[in-house]
Amino acid sequence: MASITITKWIILSINILIIQTLTLTHAQQVPCFFIFGDSQMDNGNNNLLPTSAKANYRPYGIDFPGAVPTGRFTNGKNIADFLAELLDFSDPIPPFASTRGSDILRGLNYGSGAAGILDISGIRQGPRFSMNDQLANHRATTGQIAALFRNRTAADNYLRQCLYVVNIGSNDYINNYYYQRPRSLSNLLYTPDQFADQLIAEFSRQLRRLYDLGSRKVAVYGIGLIGCIPQEILLYPITNGSPCVDKINVAVGLFNDRLMSLVNNLNNNLPNAQFTYINATSIALGDPSLIGVKVLNAACCEVQRSGPAAGQCLRDGAVCGNRQEYIFFDNFHPTEISNNVTAMRSYRALVPADASPVDIERLVRQ
Repeated sequence: MASITITKWIILSINILIIQTLTLTHAQQVPCFFIFGDSQMDNGNNNLLPTSAKANYRPYGIDFPGAVPTGRFTNGKNIADFLAELLDFSDPIPPFASTRGSDILRGLNYGSGAAGILDISGIRQGPRFSMNDQLANHRATTGQIAALFRNRTAADNYLRQCLYVVNIGSNDYINNYYYQRPRSLSNLLYTPDQFADQLIAEFSRQLRRLYDLGSRKVAVYGIGLIGCIPQEILLYPITNGSPCVDKINVAVGLFNDRLMSLVNNLNNNLPNAQFTYINATSIALGDPSLIGVKVLNAACCEVQRSGPAAGQCLRDGAVCGNRQEYIFFDNFHPTEISNNVTAMRSYRALVPADASPVDIERLVRQ
């Protein structure tokens, strides 16, 4: 009898936690928010991995509340943090690696530094959660949510109301196709057109898996102008007077064009699917001087010059004092101010090219 009473008490407690979660989050525009991606989104998932792709040391986090390094690859908040604020979440969405119990009902951040669409991308940096790994983790999460609800149908209905954001693909170019030493097998085997086709074929399978796991409202980011990041400019000397490595941006453009078509295809062929494309290139083409940004092609922090973490901030290294004037914090990753602009224009498009068919604000209200 005692064991039955205890069991009932546990079940009752879990149900109360669920009700409290749903009640406390009524002001949120969606009941939960799930994030997939790479170092632009990672908020601590790589911290305990034996990888060079982690940012749990100073000066990362110097402008984060409490001035603590959390694993975010920036001086403060990342894109996912600002999106959560715009969606009226009271706190950032927590990392998958350290979140358990009813806390998962608000959503999880699966982002992982060096992760790519392809499992092999970022392998030289060490272990990471590729997009396939992140989907496997999300599948486990949906099972846990069903257990919390004690009803699969109710859990599925809940998950369909959530927002899903996917921001991945940069490492398939930076840490795969255009990796220099040694030259990558992908670069030897495929033309940029062929590589874009390979990426899209895999990404299509992954986004369909995400749909099969219950997602309906999905914002998918294109890859930004990674030929303009300081590390790529350092590795590939500029020619023709361009401020960026044009061949990289052209190759990425091939992927983005196919991704826009993929989003349209998913919407047309998957019942009740509401995918939207966030145009990171359009967002990046804004005039940075309008928000006081002056330094466009240099890192704010002192960076490591060699090794697998080359281009990331040097541990306890020097950092600029005028961080609001820099686009990049290290040689790869944007500053907090850049992340804020990206999130704002993703949420509410400044120009029609920023999002298609809708921005995130309209997506969550549909």
